[in-house]
Amino acid sequence: MHQKTTLDNGLRVITAAMPHTHSVSICIFIGAGSRYETDTQAGASHFIEHLCFRGTPKRTTAREISEAIEGVGGIINAGTDKELTVYWCKVAQPHFPLTLDVLADILLNSRFDPTDIERERQVIIEEINMGKDSPSQLVNMLIDELLWPGHPLGRDIAGSKESVAAITREMMLGYLSRQYLPSNTVVSIAGALQHREIVTAVGQALGDWADLKPRPGYQAYKEQPFPQLHVEKKETEQAHLCLALTGLPLLHPKRFTLGLLNVILGEGMSSRLFAEIRDRLGLAYSIHSYVEHFLDTGSITIYAGVEPKNLQVAIKAILEQLSQLKETVPEAELTKAKELSKGRLLLRMEDSRSVAGWMGGQEVLTNRILSVEQVMSIIDAVTAEELRQLARELLVDSQLRLAVVGPVADDEHLGELLKL
Repeated sequence: MHQKTTLDNGLRVITAAMPHTHSVSICIFIGAGSRYETDTQAGASHFIEHLCFRGTPKRTTAREISEAIEGVGGIINAGTDKELTVYWCKVAQPHFPLTLDVLADILLNSRFDPTDIERERQVIIEEINMGKDSPSQLVNMLIDELLWPGHPLGRDIAGSKESVAAITREMMLGYLSRQYLPSNTVVSIAGALQHREIVTAVGQALGDWADLKPRPGYQAYKEQPFPQLHVEKKETEQAHLCLALTGLPLLHPKRFTLGLLNVILGEGMSSRLFAEIRDRLGLAYSIHSYVEHFLDTGSITIYAGVEPKNLQVAIKAILEQLSQLKETVPEAELTKAKELSKGRLLLRMEDSRSVAGWMGGQEVLTNRILSVEQVMSIIDAVTAEELRQLARELLVDSQLRLAVVGPVADDEHLGELLKL
């Protein structure tokens, strides 16, 4: 059970009492991410997130910020995604006041010192370089470009080295003033505290944060022609591949049906992909599938790393598993997928940070929060026929995309394999 209070400035405060835990987790979600950036701003959301840990007038260095939390045994971190940014801490319950003060301080009072900006610019460029040197990360970036060509969703969240090099302090502060607004923010807290005392504390820390502008919009994604294949030659031991199709947006009524299809296909060691591609054929050590849901679009993606000479065989075997999803799923397999989904959800909810993330992520993106019980009921109600119908709707030749990174010959005719 959660409780919600909206402060006068539009800031939403959501809590879940977990009296059996010793921890409190605070997650501050902001509706700012890479899809809200123009091409010239690419990477600004991520850059700003980094700089918020560089210093405030109260805590002048990055070390002072981290030591304030780590000095009491806590964890502090942040992350930027395509549609949201989150700043979070997990601490023992007695240290909640200090933790809220630290997060409010970096959110409202970060200095964006020009010297810090230049240092962090180099750090981010090294982060981008590291991603390009990692073939498994690179192939996931390439598949996004095929899924959402010419759109912010198709860009690397960190931006490019060129865009990061060109971002100025003024650009960041302008972006901050448009996106970092209390009405575009959710403070989600789970742990051994009561709602009323949390709302009072958050009101004191963030109640004076002025809401100056309406919540920002975003560039909608419209389906457009796309190349089906992107091969990047790289001298690696393996060929890394991502095979993807268009999925479903965040609020689509069949979202959880697709989630069950994904569990059957490629989540866990008992999934079809693991059993066939790794266990039976011995083609890959790492193989899995995942779904992503955004506000107006989504995707289904399969990743594998294989011996380059086995690339075509692996692609054909993966496509065969996709094709088989269009047939009726046996009742025993559907039951197992439901129990895996529900069980892992319940296990996540033992952790205060996961509970805070569950509530805050839903609220900032959809303005509503489904309870664990509601989601479990939706999962239980999915039928084998609904799975088959959705598979036949989504798993079609025209939507297939393939990205490959590795020592791949140009004449391998990989595009000709993309048939279901």
